[in-house]
Amino acid sequence: MRINKSDFEALIGAYCSNTHSILGMHRLPDPSGKEKGELVVRAYLPNAEECSVAKLNKSRSNKKEVLFPLERIGNSDVFEGVLDGQKEFFTYQLKVAYNNGTIHQFYDPYSFLPTISEESLYLFNEGKDRFIHNKLGANFITVDGISGISFSVWAPAAKRVSVVGDFNFWDGRSHMMRGLGSSGIWEIFIPGLTEGVKYKFEILGEAGVPFLKTDPYGKYFESPPHNASIVYDTYNYKWNDQKWLKKRESVNWKNAPCSIYEMHLGSWKRKIEDANRPLSYREIADELVPYLKDMKFTHVEFMPLAEHPFDGSWGYQVTGFFAPTQRFGSPEDFKYLVDQLHQNDIGVIMDWVPAHFPEDRFALARFDETALYEHEDPRQGKHQDWGTLIFNYERCEVKSFLISNALAWFEHFHIDGLRVDAVASMLYLDYSRKEGEWVPNKYGGRENVDAIYFLREVNDAVHKYYPGALMIAEESTSFDGVSKDTESGGLGFDFKWNMGWMHDILHYMQKDPIYRKYEHHHLTFGMLYQYSESFVQVFSHDEVVHGKCSMLSKMPGDSISAKANQLRALYGLMWLWPGKKTLFMGSEFGQSAEWNYAQSLDWHLLEYPDHQGIQSVVRDLNDLYINTPGLANGDIDSRCFEWIACADSESGVIAFIRWGETENDSLVVVAHFTPIYRENYRVGVPLGGYYKEILNTDAHEYGGFGFGNSGGVDSESVPWDSRENSISINLPPNSLTVFRYTKK
Repeated sequence: MRINKSDFEALIGAYCSNTHSILGMHRLPDPSGKEKGELVVRAYLPNAEECSVAKLNKSRSNKKEVLFPLERIGNSDVFEGVLDGQKEFFTYQLKVAYNNGTIHQFYDPYSFLPTISEESLYLFNEGKDRFIHNKLGANFITVDGISGISFSVWAPAAKRVSVVGDFNFWDGRSHMMRGLGSSGIWEIFIPGLTEGVKYKFEILGEAGVPFLKTDPYGKYFESPPHNASIVYDTYNYKWNDQKWLKKRESVNWKNAPCSIYEMHLGSWKRKIEDANRPLSYREIADELVPYLKDMKFTHVEFMPLAEHPFDGSWGYQVTGFFAPTQRFGSPEDFKYLVDQLHQNDIGVIMDWVPAHFPEDRFALARFDETALYEHEDPRQGKHQDWGTLIFNYERCEVKSFLISNALAWFEHFHIDGLRVDAVASMLYLDYSRKEGEWVPNKYGGRENVDAIYFLREVNDAVHKYYPGALMIAEESTSFDGVSKDTESGGLGFDFKWNMGWMHDILHYMQKDPIYRKYEHHHLTFGMLYQYSESFVQVFSHDEVVHGKCSMLSKMPGDSISAKANQLRALYGLMWLWPGKKTLFMGSEFGQSAEWNYAQSLDWHLLEYPDHQGIQSVVRDLNDLYINTPGLANGDIDSRCFEWIACADSESGVIAFIRWGETENDSLVVVAHFTPIYRENYRVGVPLGGYYKEILNTDAHEYGGFGFGNSGGVDSESVPWDSRENSISINLPPNSLTVFRYTKK
């Protein structure tokens, strides 16, 4: 036996951390010290009967193999043999006869050098490798003309790590990995493996009991309750969206129309006749693309599609950060969906969850028996509200993981933006915590300094590598500079959800119209801070669940028609108010019931005029928003908005100007939120001329009463609202009317 006793015992005891220095081909020292020593090959092969080394003859004229038999060491599964007469290293395979009667011949995984460079290891440990996802996990590579899978995982506290799977009968003794120095990364290259192989990592921690973990960088997973990772080639799809991607690079979304349809893919439409299953990625593509085009949305935003075990989390408790969920098909199927949307000029935004992760033992939690991705101290690492774990943003390797995760969705799946969930919970150490339940930062404050630095880094990285990509923050506090660039001290997001406006306007609208005059300030207050950030006005999924009622049901009134009138007016205000737009699915046609993640939307409601009318007004508002020059630019430019009147609380009326690129593109907007028909209501206007009525939410085609202004009105030289000219108009009950100026 040429192997020393301690190495031998570590091998057969399956706690070896330096397998590559023991197994494979090695040179023995020459006793004389004058010549090259002989070569020895060792292999650890559980369940093997015999093993030989097959020297591959590269000559095309002579392909005969030369076999060198290896001998079993004692009763172990370790085989060893000196290759007589061989002084130079050569490419070889192991020819193995197993005790089940089969014979296999394969390249020895322990004959290859590390597949990850020293530079990559250094950058990963420094938190600077932006594309570490292409190196860690399971990746197809070719080494010296030999193709296979490079497996690697970060587990610095592990005593031993093995990759186990279909290919080795889930036996942790078969493919023990090598530790790459102080990096904490374990690696092995296994030749010959193909796409579709299932695998996990078996880790031996300080407790001495091996346990299984899924690949943090896994690209595809089994369906729950199973959770093995599946080897997937991310480069096997042929994209056809080059035109869209090139266009995206040149778009400044700050001043471009951006109307986003938020959706939960599993409950948009379901196959009732097929066990109520959700549509697949490809089935969704066939129906969603024409629907979004008809409704004139510019983008779709998918609630989290990264792999997650529990449907009831809606995707917000992620266990497979790099993998589209298998619920709706393969990663290739998801690429098809994105590709089809892009070919039809529809952008794709994904919800991304870097704020926390679940405690499922098969995933990130205590990955190597230590708090690796999370904090050890529950005052820092345990999320009080959701029972999840908080990422340790101070740890460089965690930053490498998260930033590369963000970039991976752009690189491999061509998405156009990330809506970052729960940013407020990341920014504050005392988020949802009482005094004594949190740890101040090093300056004694409540801000999570490490999370702030992380958010700046990820936003800068996305904008650097993917120009035209969108980063949107769901941030519910008044934290300063969320959408300001990092050079100016901001967080670097492009946009921030306007949660304040949403809460204020819903507070106002849910009041009985009799009492709205006492809440008028909620209708107008948002303009005081509207331009402090680049905002997205939003009515999201969070507003139509957990007893909050659907958007339609929030509206007061005894009849669906009365509710629909108010909802159309509300949407009119949202679309004409500055800011990009996000509306949750079903709200665009007035879904009556709360959203249920396990059921399809109530599409049958579109048989009724009230619901058709709500849908039609949203379609026309999108058309107006997209096709009015300069309107989208005013979303972030305060010079493009001007109040006409905002104090008539008794009448429930506000009026404002949205200045366009030219005077003829300028709009006068009058919103009225009482159930009274007001005739000859006078509104000051900025210019003398004709004001064409281009949208009235009370129109017959929307299911309204049809009250209006006969297509438009001429201004009069009657001073009003501190202006020289004014118009006398009819205001339908609970309505929004838009006039477009035309010069006389």
